Amino acid sequence: MMKKLMSVLLAGLMVAAMTACGSSPAPSSTAPAPSTPASSDAPSSQPESSSTPAETNVVMPTYPDAATVDLAKVDAEIKELAAKVKTINEGKLVLGTSADYSPYEFHILDNGVDKIVGFDISLAQAIADELGVELEIRDIPFDSILMELNMGSVDIGIAGFTPTPARLEAIDMSHLYELQSQSMLIRKEDLGKYKDYNDFGAGTSVGAQTSSIQEELAMAVTPNAAHTSIQDIPSLVTDLNGKKVDGVVMETAVAEGYAKAQPDKLAILCEIPYDSNGKGVAIKKGNQDLLNFVNAVVTKVVCNGDMAKFIEDANALADQSING
Repeated sequence: MMKKLMSVLLAGLMVAAMTACGSSPAPSSTAPAPSTPASSDAPSSQPESSSTPAETNVVMPTYPDAATVDLAKVDAEIKELAAKVKTINEGKLVLGTSADYSPYEFHILDNGVDKIVGFDISLAQAIADELGVELEIRDIPFDSILMELNMGSVDIGIAGFTPTPARLEAIDMSHLYELQSQSMLIRKEDLGKYKDYNDFGAGTSVGAQTSSIQEELAMAVTPNAAHTSIQDIPSLVTDLNGKKVDGVVMETAVAEGYAKAQPDKLAILCEIPYDSNGKGVAIKKGNQDLLNFVNAVVTKVVCNGDMAKFIEDANALADQSING
């Protein structure tokens, strides 16, 4: 009976994940509702459906506007909201992530000890610190994070999740903490072969991460190509170098890291047009106290410059760790 229930839950969440992540974040009582994100290169890391908020009656998360934020009020609100938050395990904030997505979250050896780092991890640590609890990191497959979240196995999910209407039907999502675009990574030797993503037709193969925004995007912009989905990014890059796929759709920041680490083998062909906001923290639907608290912390770290520093530090570590 339990296995049957688990199967039903997994099937439902997988459908949601294939199209998007979390429900519209409801701003906390006094936290400034972020303004519409400044035009950015575009999007984010997991597959997004083409439906608009108007069609699905969800409100898409937005990026905090530092010009309208009173950080003293946000600090006071964080303290007030922290007292209301209940976590799965007392004294801990359990994070669900997939640490194969540099510079968002990835493994490094620190004095011989395996460690998960990245700017998503720094954000999670900031949330735990503001809550006054220990951060526990659970490294799980990307396409399982939302299921674990809704089953109550983790408190929050941070893995470069892009809010989309379908995801917002299944979970809640915080204000945006980062804005990004999508690109096509190819072998450098093929730069003269392709002009852009439109050249990937019959006889070509395009890869993307399973249950990600990029998976859906790859299918949308290269409908006539064969498509390969793999759970982890390093394996996709290995397949690209091994000529098992001809291109990989991935977050621009991630693609830049691989192109920089392997300049003789890999190159970014082009950006992929993508109408999306950015990245948010995934939270179990209906956990309003935690959502309000995370919204306030995201607003703080974005507007006081901490998030920019998290990203800068993660990029520096990624430059040293990506081996392809």
